This record gives sequence, structure tokens and C-alpha cells, in this order.
Amino acid sequence: MSTTSGSTLPRQVADAYVDDLVALDPLLGTYLGVPGSSRRLPDFSPGGADARAALARATLDLLTEAEARPGGDDDAERRCARLLRERLGAELAVHAADEHLRAVSNLNSPAHAIREAFTLMPSDTPEDYADLAARLRAVPAALDGYRASLARGLERDLPAGPKQVETVVGQFTEWTGEDGSGSWFALLVAEGPQGLREELDAAAAEATAAYAELRDWLRDTYAPAVAGTSDTVGRERYALWAKLWNGTELDLDEAYAYGWSEFHRLHGEMVAEAGKILPDATPWEVLRHLDDHGQAIEGVDEVRDWLQALMDEAIEALDGTHFELADRVKKVESRIAPPGGAAAPYYTAPSEDFSRPGRTWLPTMGRTRFPLFDLVSTWYHEGVPGHHLQLAQWAHVSASLSRYQATVGMVSANAEGWALYAERLMDELGFLTDPERRLGYLDAQMMRANRVIVDIGMHLRLEIPADSPFHPGERWTPELAREFFGMHSGRQPDFVDSELIRYLGMPGQAIGYKLGERAWLTGRAAARAAHGDAFDAKAWHMAALSLGSLGLDDLVAEISVL
Repeated sequence: MSTTSGSTLPRQVADAYVDDLVALDPLLGTYLGVPGSSRRLPDFSPGGADARAALARATLDLLTEAEARPGGDDDAERRCARLLRERLGAELAVHAADEHLRAVSNLNSPAHAIREAFTLMPSDTPEDYADLAARLRAVPAALDGYRASLARGLERDLPAGPKQVETVVGQFTEWTGEDGSGSWFALLVAEGPQGLREELDAAAAEATAAYAELRDWLRDTYAPAVAGTSDTVGRERYALWAKLWNGTELDLDEAYAYGWSEFHRLHGEMVAEAGKILPDATPWEVLRHLDDHGQAIEGVDEVRDWLQALMDEAIEALDGTHFELADRVKKVESRIAPPGGAAAPYYTAPSEDFSRPGRTWLPTMGRTRFPLFDLVSTWYHEGVPGHHLQLAQWAHVSASLSRYQATVGMVSANAEGWALYAERLMDELGFLTDPERRLGYLDAQMMRANRVIVDIGMHLRLEIPADSPFHPGERWTPELAREFFGMHSGRQPDFVDSELIRYLGMPGQAIGYKLGERAWLTGRAAARAAHGDAFDAKAWHMAALSLGSLGLDDLVAEISVL
């Protein structure tokens, strides 16, 4: 650890942990914008995972000492210490279960983290491209370490799910260009300076070959070894992951029941809204109608520009009325996601110094026509007032928090819950009065309720309730989950397929949207009840967004008294 002073307090321990973690994980350095990180890649071997775990254990020892010092228990230090202890404890529990030895996912794996980091690197100067080339040349060793971890998992009978493996093999085939699309890594460096042309092309070829080699090993060695094993994880493993993603010990049976209650509530609202568009049609029939006949944007560049305008308009409307935004928080970019990833849109936060702005990313999945009913509330979620306002505000106030609370310590359910709350807020504020867009918002809410149902249901093999309109009394399987999700979603089949693979490979993450939204709504209701007519929503929003990351129980406790 880089912090050894006898006067160290919890926030200093947390920030020293970030520094030491960046040294082990240069991808984190790229995400944060730390100079000197962009030419290297982490060690994804079993030894690399052990080194990160050792750092976590050493940090917890220092934290215990720091909490006992004078000043270690004031509110700012207490919040940081509580987050750091909970986060590192959850991560160590997942490590102790050897989950890193079967980390195959269509969205969340070392191989995916490597590629995403390239999308965040600058490419403006010859020096930037020299960094790209150096990191591309580091890809083979990084993927060798990742493969060593997966091989160790096979030795210990710790398989990844077969559906994850099959999907990732297909993704790698697309990334390497063997499907005829051209190597993604070659395209990455295609605009580089002529003076570095030979070096860039050679480095891109090395990275492409490394992904192709890993793909072949997954297909020819790993896939046969895990064939016939379960794609679901069971209650014990699920509880570990759910705590990591949600920052608290969940009552999974209560959460499952809550998902069903939200399903029934939202279904009633969707029926009413759908009737405004096509009387006597079901919500799902109306959504299919809107796919072909509703409001839409034609063209990839056009939809990127439209989404940028949507976020810019939201900032103009919300700043000074419902939020108080710093100038640097007001900048967010709309981007098109690189091909070959999962189907869901996503957001990447700004660098710590805002030299790289926050960005929303739209996967096109080969489409050129984009219906608006499922884009508007999604961009309120990904951009403004969703992920961007929260994560950019954390970066803006990080000096009064700690770097850890503003970045590395992010609890997924806190962030996803805020973003889903942001969708609901825009509905409450009257931004979704158009029936098409409001039905799309309700469909997005329904998707998050369905996530709670199928994610918990299929991993724990729970029984479908007697009042369900779908297979009552049966026990969930991935096949039933796919059928249910497809029947109760306005999304395209390829999106539904990608989502299901995502839930199987990231157990416990997808439930955090609805459970996190519930936490934010609970905290707001408590604060409003405490203040009565004096409740100031704008002040509450800004105070809540300036707390940094918190697990769900701690989040409710803190925002209820603002």
C-alpha cells in the first residue's frame, strides 16, 4: 500500500487503494484518465487475481486502523469507510469462490474489458497512436493470462455456462473479422498517422490473432469440456454475486415477489396506454405495430445526432429547475457502439479531469431504422438525467468525497437504480405525454420488472406463482425465461436473446435496476415526509447525487435524512 502515515484517515486509505489498484489494473487507469496507463494491460492470470485480492485484504487492515483514529468517525469518513469495507468484502467473497476462474460473459469478462478500453483511448496525436500500438501488442499476453485462469477453472471443475461460451465465440469471430466484416482492431488504427502505419498494422494484427487464438481454444477445448453443465448458478453463488452488484444482503424471495407485483402494476398501465394508440390491441401488439409504423429516425448518423439533441434539450430544461449543474457536467456525447457487443445501450463516465466527456453508446445491431418509442426513455436513463448526471456529478465533487467513492466504489444497483428513477422522474415531470413514448417508457419499466422475475427465478429455479399469466406452478428454466421475456417485451428477438445471455453470465446484476429504483423512491418519500411542504426536490437531488456511491441499504438511510 502506498499509504502508511500514522495520521491516515479512511478517505486517504480509499484513495491510496485506487492508486495501487491502477498499478495492477491499467484498464482502470484508462477509465479514470490516469497518465501512463494507456500502454499496458492487466495480468488476468490466477496470480493477477490473487494480487488484487491481497491488495484488498491489506487495505481492509489499514482501514480498521484508520477508523480508530481521531476524526475517523465523522460523517464523510464514516460513509467512505462503510463503502470501502462493504465493497472489498464482497469482492473478496467472490474471489474466494474462484469466480474469476470461470469469467465468461457476453458483456463482462477480461476480453470485453480490454476491447472497451480501446474505445476510451484518445486518438488525436501520433503519441496517442503510439500508445494504441503498445497496448495492442500487450493483448496476446493479457489474453494468455485470461486463458490460464479459465484452464485452472476447468481443472477445478468450475465451468462457465455453455451459452456464454457459444455467444462469446461468435463475438470473437465478429471482432476478428472472420465473418467478413474486417478486423475491428485494424479498423481501430486505420486513421493513424502514416509514419506509424507499419507499426499500427502489425500491432492490430497481433491483437486480432490473439483473439482468434482464444476463440479457437474456447470453441475446440473449453466448449466441449463444459458441454452439458448448467447455465444457471444456484442460490449460494447467486447470493455472492447479488451482494456484489447491489451492495447489501438481499432477501431474494422478497425481491422475486416484488418483481411480480411490479409486473402486474405495469401491465395495467400498459394496457391503458396502448389503448390510446390501437384500441382493443394488447400492449405487445401495439409495440410491434410501432416497430414498423411508429415515429422513427432513419440512418445511423441521424440517430446519433438526434440522441445528442435529446440530451442537450434535457439539460437545458432541467438545469436550474430540477438540478443545479456545473458547466463541465453539462457536456455529454452521443456515440455509436462498436459492432460485436451486447445489444443493450450503455454509458461510459467522464475521465476524472473531464478531458474525456461522458458518452452514451447505441449498438445498432445492423439496423438503420430506429423507432423512437424505445429510445427516448432509454436515453433519459443512459444520458440525462440518468447515468450521466449521477456519474459526472460524482466526478465533479470527488475532491470532497474520495476518488474511491466517485469511481471504483460504484455500486451497480445504486447507479442503475438512479437511472431508472430518472426515467420515472421524466414521466412525472411531463416529458412523456406522447402515447408512443410513454408506452415505450412503460415497456422499459416492464423489462426491468421482468429482469427481477427471470434473473432470480431461473438461477434459483423458483416456482412461477399461481396468479401468473405464464406457466403457473412450473419452475423457471432459461428456456421458459426466454419465452416469458419475449412475450412481455417490445424489444426485437435479437435483443431479447442477448439480454438472456447477459443475465445468465452476470447473475444478480439485472435485478439492481428495479431494486435500486425502489431504494431511491423510498429515500425520496422519507425525505419529503420529513420536510413536508418545505421539501425542495432540486436541493434534494443535488445533495443525493453528491454523496458518491453507497450500497442500497446505506443509500436509503442517507438520502432519507437529506
